[in-house]
Amino acid sequence: MAMVCLSDFEAYAKKYLPKIAWDYFAAGADDCTTRDENILAYKRIHFRPRMLRDVSVMDIRTKILGSEISFPVGIAPTGFHQLAWPDGEKSTARAARAMDTCYIASTYSTCTLEEISAAAPGGLRWFQLYIHRNRAASQQLVQRAEALGFQGLVLTADLPYTGKRRDDVRNGFRLPPHMKVKNLEAAFEIDALVEVVEAVGGRVEVYVDGGIRKGSDVLKALALGAKCVFIGRPALWGLAYKGEEGLQDVLRILQDEFRLSMALAGCASVSEIGQHLVQFSRL
Repeated sequence: MAMVCLSDFEAYAKKYLPKIAWDYFAAGADDCTTRDENILAYKRIHFRPRMLRDVSVMDIRTKILGSEISFPVGIAPTGFHQLAWPDGEKSTARAARAMDTCYIASTYSTCTLEEISAAAPGGLRWFQLYIHRNRAASQQLVQRAEALGFQGLVLTADLPYTGKRRDDVRNGFRLPPHMKVKNLEAAFEIDALVEVVEAVGGRVEVYVDGGIRKGSDVLKALALGAKCVFIGRPALWGLAYKGEEGLQDVLRILQDEFRLSMALAGCASVSEIGQHLVQFSRL
């Protein structure tokens, strides 16, 4: 079967992953409203393309925090990658380096920060941190990440309590005995993006994750002010398909779709993308 869009990888992962792993990756909390709305929200945004533009040469590169990446899509922090592929986060890091983009490693990785760093030396990596009550443990994690060359720290601020993930409760979800949360040993919705961009007033870069499924979604997010988007579940689907090779396939498809969407919208470079390209209304 030819994999031509991200939903193909999703269908493969659903078919071949163990149910307990699929349910963990696929589900959200309670009714999964935020997960579903993140996807539907992009369908409410429509383009105002500009015609008769020279798009014979395309430049889809951008910079995040001063580091250049091949296109404005990175890999969001998600946990337990070994549930999708035996090499887990090591494969994720290698795929990100191969595609010249950023990978945000999760606190709840099933590979250590040291293993992730060694798997893809020279790759652009940030570290996502849950701040625990044990501040010393959090400080040690940050110091380890810094010493290993992680270039950014991503703080999770919207999780004072863990949501009720119903499928995980029903399945009695636990990591298999051979897997551990190695680094603890010892979303914006698109609807909020415009308000966030207005609030920060250009003082900081704004990123968005959640609901990105097509290259046109990437263009919509950038048109509304995001500097870069990050994908979570699609990265896991790619791992489930063929490890780092499958994840590279996912990123290449998004890259090609984004380039095509830019061309059809009349943008030859990322710098030409702006809110004038979209019709946007909150419902």
